[in-house]
Amino acid sequence: MQMTVVIPTYRRPRDLVRAFDALKLQTRLADEVIVVVRESDTETWKFLENYNFEPLPLNSITITVPGVVAAYNAGLDVAQGDIISIMDDDAAPHTDWLQRIEVHFVENSQLGGLGGRDWMYFNDKLQDASASPGASQTIGKLQWFGRTIGNHHIGEGLPRDVDILKGVNMSFRRDAILKTRFDPRLRGTGAQVGCEIGFSLALKEKGWKLIYDPAVAVDHYPSQRFDEDQRNAFNAIAWANKAHNETVGLLDHLSSPRQIIYLAWAFLVGTRDVLGFVQLCRFLPVEKDLAFRKWLASIQGRWQGIQTWMQPLPQSEGQDTSC
Repeated sequence: MQMTVVIPTYRRPRDLVRAFDALKLQTRLADEVIVVVRESDTETWKFLENYNFEPLPLNSITITVPGVVAAYNAGLDVAQGDIISIMDDDAAPHTDWLQRIEVHFVENSQLGGLGGRDWMYFNDKLQDASASPGASQTIGKLQWFGRTIGNHHIGEGLPRDVDILKGVNMSFRRDAILKTRFDPRLRGTGAQVGCEIGFSLALKEKGWKLIYDPAVAVDHYPSQRFDEDQRNAFNAIAWANKAHNETVGLLDHLSSPRQIIYLAWAFLVGTRDVLGFVQLCRFLPVEKDLAFRKWLASIQGRWQGIQTWMQPLPQSEGQDTSC
């Protein structure tokens, strides 16, 4: 099978060096490597002009629209591989990454998407995942009432079926995604958190299997973001965008009764990342005004997500963007 690797990037040339060097060391080399770069990103273009890519078969493409959704879709539009693997520019795949991915797709004709563990490093130190006992067995799941569970970075054990993959380390069968693209309605000028939700659920609706295998691994060095989402610092716009994107992705794929249950749970309870009223009461004694601002942004994002979901869906060149 022919294998393509797609890497969206923005102003992270130092991270790209680590990513490219790791791809050069693969026991099974990629047949095509696509780097998606914004037109205005002079830092990255200058780096690409001087970097020695051998033996990587590199193809760089330009986009003018900000956000990872546009970058993902641009890469998918030109990728030629039977398997298309997407990784972040701040990730470094383990040497057997592509080899393991290929084996999964060859052995399982019903496999539409494959994810794996991203070992998190902060300040070049491996994150201790032992703080979440038991969580390593529940990965990438959508619960019946609409709560999503990630935990892709601490997964252990054998390969298992999942509902949602994670953007830093996800691969797809070309035939499974020919008419499926990431949702351009999602908000954010950079990371567009939650964009994988709708895309993953769309593949499952079409009958494809999604599998998570912890052995299909990358090292992940979360790097600086150049948008409103600064990871560990609260930003009302980024918080609302996260709530908006999750709401759109789930409403697109839940049945009508589950949509009602999800919205009731989301506004009443919510999570620590997108607060409902119960979570506001939980964090208010400790975070005080910050908890209230998080709650307001969460409610605003939920409501905006409902409004976006109710609008007509954009179509492009016959492609299904219902994800």
